[in-house]
Amino acid sequence: MSSFGQVLKEIGEFGLFQKRLLIVSCIPPMFCSFVTLGQVFVGISFPHHCNTNWILERGPNLTEEEQKNLTLPVNEDGSFESCKMFTPVDLDLETIEAYGINSTTECTVGWDYEAPEGASTFVTEFDVVCDKSSLVEVSQSIYMAGMLVGSLVFGAISDRFLPESARWLITQGRKEDAQKVLHRAARVNGKTMQEDNLDNLELENSLESRNILDIFKIPYLRKRSFILGFNWFATSLVYFGLSLNVGSFGLNIYLTQFIFGLVEIPANLICLVLLQYLGRRKSQVGFEVFMGVSCLVVLAIPKDLPALTTTIAVLGKFCATASFTAAYVYSAELYPTSLRNNGMGLNSTCARVAGILAPLVWLLEMFHYTVPMVIYGTIPIFAGILCLLLPETLNVELQDHAELK
Repeated sequence: MSSFGQVLKEIGEFGLFQKRLLIVSCIPPMFCSFVTLGQVFVGISFPHHCNTNWILERGPNLTEEEQKNLTLPVNEDGSFESCKMFTPVDLDLETIEAYGINSTTECTVGWDYEAPEGASTFVTEFDVVCDKSSLVEVSQSIYMAGMLVGSLVFGAISDRFLPESARWLITQGRKEDAQKVLHRAARVNGKTMQEDNLDNLELENSLESRNILDIFKIPYLRKRSFILGFNWFATSLVYFGLSLNVGSFGLNIYLTQFIFGLVEIPANLICLVLLQYLGRRKSQVGFEVFMGVSCLVVLAIPKDLPALTTTIAVLGKFCATASFTAAYVYSAELYPTSLRNNGMGLNSTCARVAGILAPLVWLLEMFHYTVPMVIYGTIPIFAGILCLLLPETLNVELQDHAELK
């Protein structure tokens, strides 16, 4: 009887066949990222104030500054109000200039935006400002909800375009299908396989029919799923919470987004190195805790230091990216082959739910400006501590079947 590990070494553990699959698998997320993070730019809000062209009927030769002074109230910092204007009155221009207008009202005929020439976002197109400004976060949340529905609906369809895992096929009793996949892998990798090894290929208790309900029935898998699900939830909450709100850190939104994207490259590379040297559990815990601490530290930075605020936020994004990478590796190794797909799907669903909630957390600023960052900070720290209850999987052979314990 040949073990799967022996056969895998014979056909090549990471040859051309596996590398080609890896490259193909990387293409869809690239396009998805453009759409997901593009919301940052299509939802940009520019400085704005109420449209007060009504006064031009009294004084058509007024300059823009004169028009603002006569029709817009001023904030304590000396800037013009964005969401209020003086109530239009049926008086001549000389009277208005002499006595002013005492009553204010909401913007009644739209807004004027101080946007670069030709610039347009859905905020300016649909006047999503003032009492409608929360719709920006709501639109992001709806998009993330669409990702969740799309994953559930089209996930099964996408499986038709990629070869099944030979290891999983064996656990399902589909030995002939597994042999075909292994033959193809050996051919692409330029390896020759011993037919006897393929014919004798077996896994202990190879025929095992499992479904997602078994994850909740088996105690140790239930525990792992709860911790991993919460871990994915926490990572996704911070990742999208920071990524979709780059405009709040005080620097140029395009520069900040560029840095946020660039930092993911070293984050992934360093994560892969640490996973091998520190192990899965320590790495996951470290990334989660530092991610949370970064969010909490942001609260201690004065608002007149946007560069420092952005630097700490970038560190949080670095840890969130690394945490996601570690979670994919660690989670897959903690589930048996017969339930790995179900477990990863469950974790991914938790991440999508967090993605839905992440933009909405920013709306809690209406209660206090610290609330969003406190949430982004405490949840991953707690998730990281829970990871200490999980076993280490570095250099541990993958489990093929669920143990009934």
